[in-house]
Amino acid sequence: MSYQVLARKYRPKSFETLVGQEHVVRALTHALEQQRLHHAYLFTGTRGVGKTTLSRILAKSLNCETGITAKPCGVCEACTAIDAGRFVDYIEMDAASNRGVDEMAQLLEQAVYAPSNARFKVYMIDEVHMLTNHAFNSMLKTLEEPPEHVKFILATTDPQKIPVTVLSRCLQFNLKQMPPGHIVGHLEDILGQENIEFDAPALRLLAQGAHGSMRDALSLTDQAIAYAAGKVTLDAVQGMLGALDQSYLIRVLDALAAKDGAGLLAVADEMATRSLSYNAALQDLGTLLHRLALAQTVPAALPDDVPEREDILRLAGLFDAEEIQLYYQIAVHGRNELSLAPDEYAGFSMTLLRMLAFRPGMGGAERAAQPPAPPVPARASGPAAAPASRTPMSAPVSASAAPVAAPARPAGISPARAALEAARNGGKSQPAVMPVRPAPSAPPAPSASLAPSASSSLPPWEEDMPAGRDAPAFDSLPVAAQKKTEVRPQPQFQAQSQSQPLLQSDTAVLEEPPIIVVPELPVADVQPLAPTPMPSLNWDGNWPVLAAALPLRGVVQQLAQQSELLQCEDKGEAVLMHLRIPLETLRSAGAVDKLTAALTEHFGKTVRVTTEIGAVQQTANAQAVAEREARQRQAEENLTRDPFVQTMMREFGATIVPGSIKPA
Repeated sequence: MSYQVLARKYRPKSFETLVGQEHVVRALTHALEQQRLHHAYLFTGTRGVGKTTLSRILAKSLNCETGITAKPCGVCEACTAIDAGRFVDYIEMDAASNRGVDEMAQLLEQAVYAPSNARFKVYMIDEVHMLTNHAFNSMLKTLEEPPEHVKFILATTDPQKIPVTVLSRCLQFNLKQMPPGHIVGHLEDILGQENIEFDAPALRLLAQGAHGSMRDALSLTDQAIAYAAGKVTLDAVQGMLGALDQSYLIRVLDALAAKDGAGLLAVADEMATRSLSYNAALQDLGTLLHRLALAQTVPAALPDDVPEREDILRLAGLFDAEEIQLYYQIAVHGRNELSLAPDEYAGFSMTLLRMLAFRPGMGGAERAAQPPAPPVPARASGPAAAPASRTPMSAPVSASAAPVAAPARPAGISPARAALEAARNGGKSQPAVMPVRPAPSAPPAPSASLAPSASSSLPPWEEDMPAGRDAPAFDSLPVAAQKKTEVRPQPQFQAQSQSQPLLQSDTAVLEEPPIIVVPELPVADVQPLAPTPMPSLNWDGNWPVLAAALPLRGVVQQLAQQSELLQCEDKGEAVLMHLRIPLETLRSAGAVDKLTAALTEHFGKTVRVTTEIGAVQQTANAQAVAEREARQRQAEENLTRDPFVQTMMREFGATIVPGSIKPA
């Protein structure tokens, strides 16, 4: 006798031997026992889950010589003929090749005749969603009210393509995909009956490769038996399926635990030399990380037959739970982004390097054992020292009026670990960080306001400032420069919500804010040059107008329009111009040379330009800003004085939206 494949040889012949579809078996068994038979059934599900098998078992239950029963005998003429595929009154039709209205009309013509040698005539239409709309329409009437001796069994892998008019006339059963555990158990029974040696991990690989289809699992088992010469071994199944050797992934996790970037790239290079699939590697890495999480949280849920069980238990002790969750997320997203990478090697290696980059700096035990970080010593609240020629742009604020800074992150904890800790404690409310309101007090003495406070913390913007750039104390300034100016800061939290009225104590605090004495920095010795006409150059001496008129672009234009003319002298053979600029970045050699060339071309005479760094006042940019503000004020005044606008505001309560007025 010729060899029969396992999928056909071990096709279930009764409801008791059907695996993985208990919900369908239960419904059909009760319906047969109570004689509550529907005239049309629809079985849906992916390939190889038992749609055709259920159809044949149901046909045997309806036509068994022992009567309508949920347990057909399997030995009578009807049962054996249906199993052999030669029963006259059980008709299987493939809708993929018989999808037209003519084939459906022929089937319906035969359906009116009584069965020749059975109780019911059963029509099984496989892949029914392939029928045309005309074919569906032609069968609607018969499907709704068929003859009493006719039963329809429809099967499909895509129920969304079936018209709702057909779905409403059928009793629908959704067949589930087979869980890997059910597939492994069924394969063990079959291989035991066949007296074939097998490795349990190999069967799990076959179950994973079947993707929920029992028929695919049996076909793969047939292939594995032939590949390994009569037995099923792990090495043979891995080679046959092209499965990735898990040792590569174990080495990846070991390198992550050791923070070994070179080791990670070495694994990626070795996989490249063997032409292994990086997509499969990231998929298996996600599975391995899932098992690591199980080993940490629910050790009993880790299957005993996992080949890497010992390595998983060892690695579970090397990582924190949040680290594993982070690596799992990176692996899943890295697999999705693999098609967007320049090549698969770059995408895979960048995913591994991303895991290494976002790995927290230390484990949970080390962080718990580390003593708390000492408080950062406070520094003076004065601003950094500026050049003598630069005008100060901001005043220092007293430490008592500064808001309380958020607690600093402990040393050694990376931003990724901090984010994970915040996500894990997301349900716990954190105290809100509120700035401290200044208490009313007498104006402090200059020395008290300028002395460094022991309770003030380091501002965030000065955390990385080099030690050599500390600002000198105001006491070191010349006596002539220590002219005091009284500054009243704006009280904080004036715009409170109406639903949260200010407390009485808060109101008292806001009534009299403290007066902060701020010394003024010395003004530069060199004053800007007033416009003086220069007849020899045919120029009125107005530098801002000249800077705006020069045909310059880019950095050179910014250099001209943000500079201030301090000195201009015609030496006969050359014109000497000394400019002050606000930023060092503008004083590049190329920009100064291009500005010199433009001035030489404009005056028709050699021009030599020198520069210095300092605060500027009379510049082309400053004049442009002043003119723009003047036009804005004039436009607002013109609009508010308009009689029509005043009428709208007075009679209808109209308001002018701030910032909505644009000058012409």
